[in-house]
Amino acid sequence: MDEYRKAMEDQIIESYRQEEDMMILVFAQWCVNHDLDPEALYLQAYPDQAGNERLARALELTVSKEEAGEIPDDTVLGVLSMFGNEDLAFIVSEAISARK
Repeated sequence: MDEYRKAMEDQIIESYRQEEDMMILVFAQWCVNHDLDPEALYLQAYPDQAGNERLARALELTVSKEEAGEIPDDTVLGVLSMFGNEDLAFIVSEAISARK
């Protein structure tokens, strides 16, 4: 039973990581779509976390804003909040306000 439980826990953790990676990609692509630097915004929210590897990997997957589909502001704010990234959601909200 312990082996089964460990396998289930590992699967749940991996699923969460994949969903979190998708959230990071949504954030990064939203930034690209609005001519914003995702790393700079991230550092504003989390100044002690320079060189985030997962953000760097997500940036490799982004496409030009001409190729990308639109990501509504509410969507990026929603996924950030869903994963507890309230500080980053606040910085994104400020960027949205500055744009309007």
